[in-house]
Amino acid sequence: MNSHYIITINPQADREWERCILRNPITGQHPDLNQVIAESIGQQPGSHLVKVTINVEVLETAPQFSEPVASFASRSKLPNAI
Repeated sequence: MNSHYIITINPQADREWERCILRNPITGQHPDLNQVIAESIGQQPGSHLVKVTINVEVLETAPQFSEPVASFASRSKLPNAI
C-alpha cells in the first residue's frame, strides 16, 4: 500500500513536537499509523507480530521560510476589475 504524506522538519521550532510533523497532503490530518497497520491485516482480532517496512522517496521539496508570510488581509488592495 502506498500512502503520500508531507513531512515538515523544523529543528528551530520552540516545542519538540513541532520539530517533525507528518500530515496528509489533502486533509492536513496526522496519519494514524496504528490504524493503517490494522487495516493492512484486515482488522483481525488478536495479537499479531508484524514487520513494517518504510521506504521513503522524496517527491518534491519546498523551502522553509524563516519569516512568516504576510496574511492576505495585510497585503495591498487589489485593483478593481473592469
